[in-house]
Order: sequence, then structure tokens, then C-alpha cells
Amino acid sequence: MSVRVTSGTVRGLEGALVHVEVDMQAGVSRFDIVGLPETAVKESKVRVQSTLRNLGFRPASKAITVNLAPADIRKSGSYFDLPIALGVLGCYEAFPAEGLEGKMFLGELSLDGSIRPVHGVLPMVIAAKENGISEVLVPENNAEEASVVSGIKTLVVDSLPAAISYLRGNDCLKTAVPQKPSSGQRRIEDFADVRGQSYAKRVLEIAAAGRHNVLMIGPPGSGKTMLARRLQTILPDLTYEEALECTRIYSVAGLLKRGGGLIKFRPFRSPHHTASGVSLTGGGSFPRPGEVSLAHCGVLFLDELPEWRRDVLETLRQPMEDGVVTVTRASGTYTFPADFLLIAAMNPCPCGYFGDMRHKCSCSPRDIARYRSKISGPLLDRIDLHVDVPAVPFKDLNRPMPKSETSAEIKARVERAVMIQKERFKGTDTRFNGRMTPAQVREFCKLGEDATGILESAVEKLGLSARAVDKVLKVARTIADLEGSEEIKAVHVAESVQYRLLDRYGSYWA
Repeated sequence: MSVRVTSGTVRGLEGALVHVEVDMQAGVSRFDIVGLPETAVKESKVRVQSTLRNLGFRPASKAITVNLAPADIRKSGSYFDLPIALGVLGCYEAFPAEGLEGKMFLGELSLDGSIRPVHGVLPMVIAAKENGISEVLVPENNAEEASVVSGIKTLVVDSLPAAISYLRGNDCLKTAVPQKPSSGQRRIEDFADVRGQSYAKRVLEIAAAGRHNVLMIGPPGSGKTMLARRLQTILPDLTYEEALECTRIYSVAGLLKRGGGLIKFRPFRSPHHTASGVSLTGGGSFPRPGEVSLAHCGVLFLDELPEWRRDVLETLRQPMEDGVVTVTRASGTYTFPADFLLIAAMNPCPCGYFGDMRHKCSCSPRDIARYRSKISGPLLDRIDLHVDVPAVPFKDLNRPMPKSETSAEIKARVERAVMIQKERFKGTDTRFNGRMTPAQVREFCKLGEDATGILESAVEKLGLSARAVDKVLKVARTIADLEGSEEIKAVHVAESVQYRLLDRYGSYWA
């Protein structure tokens, strides 16, 4: 006798259906799993056999073969415990096998029969809906995640006996109800708490409005990390489509909070500078999303930028240009989204005090040159905004906190600029000025005579590359949008050009 149970697996960020075909014949007792199973899948037979014995099932000696189809896709993880157990029980006629049709089963078995949550449920449920599956049975801690997908019924199954009872016709499983989107509670950080640094705040506002990458340079303790963490509070809210895509990434990575549904806030990722290239951009034997993908639609903050290995930093160049990461392995090619806002921070020199009027720099010119050379020109060229973050004087720290703009006030301006861009790029894949193509730059960043003269002078004096000129124009377009101006004026170009300068410390990468 044979029984087929529908389950799923994950390939990159995409879900795929897997049909668990269980065949049982009289013969020498054995239990084989075929269909390119990895170690965790092969171990399922041990968990299934032990669970069935602990629940009182005493199967006679049979030859059991489990085929995971299609056989050309490698199977990993513990998704298949529940469907394999149900396939075996279906062969023993513990319930009518017809009840398995039109349903997907996902879950890891404990030896007492309870069902544990698994990773990557969201993309598998999406695949189930696309293939006409009407119901999906998932562990309780995956229920809210699975219920995000509309048009398919999500049932909560907490144990193998409960699944058997349901398949026998008893209405004993709870239906997961999707939670209404909620803005939740914001972080307590606010730009109103930042003393001084008005220049840096302005730069971060421009970055949030137009999705422009930023490099902050300043001595230790000047507030670079503090500013970067508050950037999240002025970014526009996630759209439903963005939230669904972020949730899918975190689901596959196993980073969704226990019982969590849609991600409500834009991600903020801050990996340590000792991170490897694979952890940053993704990969592995079974490719998983890296930090650049976990920061998708949000912020990737790289502190102590020159302390990163240069070869690791160079892996950022492709996702910064394309918004995706492509990983090629023998098992196939996988594409992960990676449209993030890069905020990088660094000291001006190894000791951190070059150019600081209050501290003496102890670094030699050779030390400083070596320190700065760790960041390549091509990578620096992909960063739109360079901002000096000097130490705040004691008199500003000691006096009563002055009234300052709140994150909510800055966010309101950012959202108005984002709406202008939404109308501008309607019907295209572009959403932000910082992601304009060269053709779009020529179309939407036309300059008058005065503005052209300022840009021409900047190119001659600073030796800006063609990419850098495009960056200046994109930033100028965002500055104009923040002011509600349809025309890019000379003052907008002048402000944009100054964000390519590092006047306080001189030329960094001459």
C-alpha cells in the first residue's frame, strides 16, 4: 500500500512543494528514505519510529520506503517529520488516506508526539497557495507567520494525535486568524535627544528620503553609532509588500520571533567587523540569506569600516548596485533581495584623533595612509554622502537640552519626499532617487545654467568620476524634493557637492 502526503521545502527564498510518498510492503523490517535527503531528513525515520512506539503504535515488521519527490531537489531540515509519520500511519489505515488530499503538512516531531516549529514556513505556504492547496497544518509557533498568506486556510496542530484525530473527521484543530497590521511600539530613540550634530542630522534626513548611502567620519564618542540607530525612526513605514518580503527572508533565516507574524519595522542590521564574506552576503552549502539580505528594505550599519577585511567589503559592490545577491552553487543559482541603505562609520585615523583640536594624533602619515587605503575607491564611489561628525563641545553637553526637531517631524518631511518620488517613478521598478538608472538621471535631473556651472566647477576641482557626478545629481534631486521644488536649483547642487567633500580632514583618498 502507498500513501502520498504533501509537504514543502525551501530553495533560497522560494518555497517548493515536496510530495512524501510512503510505500509499505510485507518483508524484512526496514525503513528507507530516498529522494536526495540530507542528514537531518535521514534522521526523521528514527524520530518517527520512536514517536509511534511512544504513542502506542506497534507496527508489524514491514519494508517501508519513503520517496521525497521531486527527487532532483536536495531536501534538508526537519519539515518532513510530520508528513512522514502521517504517511506511515496512512499505510496502517489509522485514518482515511483520502483526508490527506489538498493539504500541506509541516512540522518537526518530538519523541512524545508534540510538534515543534520549523523555519521557512512563509515561502512554503505561498508555494502551497500557488499550487492550489486549500489547507496547511503547521505548529502553533508558526501559525501567525503562515496566516499572513490570504486565500489558504491555516490550521494549528500541536501534536501527532491531534493531526490523526482531525484526519479522522473530528473538528479539533484551531484555525489561525491573521493579525491586523499594527505599527506596534517604536523604539525609544529619537533625534530630539541628540545634542548638536545638525549637519549630520541633515545628511541622514536626505539619506532616508532618497535611499542614499552614507559614510560618517569622526573621532570616537562623537555620536556616529547613536545617529545611525536613530535613522530607523525617520524612515517611511514598510508597505505590505515590503513587510511580506522582509518576513519571508527572516522566516528562511530562522530569525522570526517566537509566534511572530509580519515584520512591522524596517530592519536595522549591525554586523561586527570580524564577519566573513559569506555571513555578510549569504551563501553556504545550502545558501542562506546574509546580513545584506536581512537588511533588505532597512539599514545596514557597518561600524569601524576600515577594520573590515577589504575582500569582505568588496563583496558589497554588487548588491549596492543591483539590489540583489546572486549565489551560485552546484545545486543551483539562488537570488536574495538586498536593497538596503548603507550607513558606514569610521575614525579619521587608527588612533581616532586626526584633525581633533582637543586630542593629539599619535599616528604617522604612513599609518594614516595605510588605514585609509583599506577602503577602495570603487566602494567609496558608491557612497553618496560623506559627512563629518566632530566631537560635541562640553559647553553643548553641559547646558540644558535645547528644543530640537523630533523624529516624527523629520519623518513627515521624508514621507512627503517619498510620495513625490512615488509619483515620479510610477510604472517603473525604481522607487527612490538613489536608485535611479543613468537614463532616469538624465530625464529627471536636468539643470539650469547656474546649477550646471556649479557642477562643472566641482568636477574640475574634485576630479569626480562619472558615477560620482550621477551621485551628486541624485542627491540634489532629493534635496529639491524635500523642499517640494520641481526644479533642481543651484543651491541644491551646491549642497549636494559639499557632501562629497571632507574639508575637516583634507582629501582622504587622494
